[in-house]
Amino acid sequence: MNKISITGLSCAIVCIAANLMNAQTSIQVKNTQNFSRNEIVSLSISQLKGFLGKNKAEDLRIKDAQNNYVTIQWIDNDGDGKNDEVLFQTNIDAKKTNSYRIVADSKTIIPESKLTTYSRLVPERVDDYTWENDKIAFRVYGPKGQAEALAGVKGSTLSSGVDIWFKRTEKSVINEWYKGYLTDPMYYHKDTRGEGYDPYHVGDSRGTGGIGIWKDEKLQVSQNFISSKTITEGPLRTVFELTYAPWSEFGVKETKRISLDLGSNFSKFESIFETEKPAPNYTIGISLHKNEGESKLNDKDGYYLHWEKIDDAFVGEGIVVNPKIVEKSVAFKSETPDQSNLLIITKPQKKLTYYAGFAWQKSGQIQTQKDWENILQKQSKIVANPLLITVK
Repeated sequence: MNKISITGLSCAIVCIAANLMNAQTSIQVKNTQNFSRNEIVSLSISQLKGFLGKNKAEDLRIKDAQNNYVTIQWIDNDGDGKNDEVLFQTNIDAKKTNSYRIVADSKTIIPESKLTTYSRLVPERVDDYTWENDKIAFRVYGPKGQAEALAGVKGSTLSSGVDIWFKRTEKSVINEWYKGYLTDPMYYHKDTRGEGYDPYHVGDSRGTGGIGIWKDEKLQVSQNFISSKTITEGPLRTVFELTYAPWSEFGVKETKRISLDLGSNFSKFESIFETEKPAPNYTIGISLHKNEGESKLNDKDGYYLHWEKIDDAFVGEGIVVNPKIVEKSVAFKSETPDQSNLLIITKPQKKLTYYAGFAWQKSGQIQTQKDWENILQKQSKIVANPLLITVK
């Protein structure tokens, strides 16, 4: 009896150990570059197939090499009610590999992040769509604003340019600033709270990252977006989609998906086009305002810099794009207001992907133009050399 009991106990221990092993999956994240990186890692459902075949998605947890649980975020990208990927953040040194483990643990609460990304439609301010993370904030203009502009309402905006909001706080400001706007329309245009403000003028320019079609030394552009859809907003990434009515002589129908990760100075823009007639190019722009700033165009590495002083501090704006799709770039200067833009003219394609971002001197992230160029250089290398993810 004792021998049988010992054998049964041994079998039970072996089975429990085997089940624990089956419930754990290793993740290796490798940085091939010679600088440290703080980025969001995405694991697709197909990469998690082995784990999810034996465990519930809601029980999934991720631990780092120090055995600490990390914040995760699930995303349903296509709106079918099923998760498509899970995200977590990695801070990885140059030329290093970080190790993580996926475990099944229904009892441990997923750690909350003190910082977050956020986005939403703002009907209380003529259908702006606004988004932010811990470093930066943006907005674009919607259908109500367009209707008011076409009706001649003073102060309304007719533009597909991208506005940028200068932040010097890591906290979310969108809801607070718009709440202030309801009683004082100049609320977020004044830097009186130590959080930052919006002094950036867009008008009919491209702002930081708006697009168009460049033909005969003129830019054809869309009007405001006509509809929006929030895909996700959470601690690690916010994603949303905007649609635009057909624009230009080429009848371009555009769906723009925009995402912003925690800790990044760059929004990712993915525009999908359908056209009535073939378009000659798609052109990404940055406003040069009154032509008083400095521009730097780098077609070889695919990054483009503008550096200007707004009020009492400098801001650096930039675009990063795959250099293989760039036809040419130019700092186009015009005497017509809002028509001076740094332009990156890309080959026509069904889907255009690029990154647009900025850094403000008063945020403490940069102090000089060289600081901003270094961030752009790194971003171009990040885009060209994504982290290597191995799941097994």
